[in-house]
Amino acid sequence: MSLLEHVNSLQKKNSGISFKPGDQVKVHFKVVEGENERIQVFEGVVIRIKGSGLSETFTVRKNSFGVGVERIFPIHSPRIEKIEIARRGKVRRAKLYYLRDLSGKAARISEDSSRKESSDKAETKEQPSAAN
Repeated sequence: MSLLEHVNSLQKKNSGISFKPGDQVKVHFKVVEGENERIQVFEGVVIRIKGSGLSETFTVRKNSFGVGVERIFPIHSPRIEKIEIARRGKVRRAKLYYLRDLSGKAARISEDSSRKESSDKAETKEQPSAAN
């Protein structure tokens, strides 16, 4: 293992959360304002995942007061506190740039019930039952 690979492995996060384009996520990230630091939540649809390794990023799009806002987050950034998946989307593309041109009901993505059920089953298996 080279020195560069070693440094990269130390910087990577093992969050264990997997999301895909079309999923609606809540990204909790740290914002520094002067000396104060707080956590702000950015909720929207993942329209792109790009790169690999430490340089892997994902783009989240939301509508804020009628204006489309996109933000690019590095997956392994120390500023990202956590990523929650609000909904699993059912899409047939890897890049959802077409959502930029849509508005209203046309911009909605249907929920993927098959992926939701599998994630719910995984959560119930991890938690022991309280009845025992």
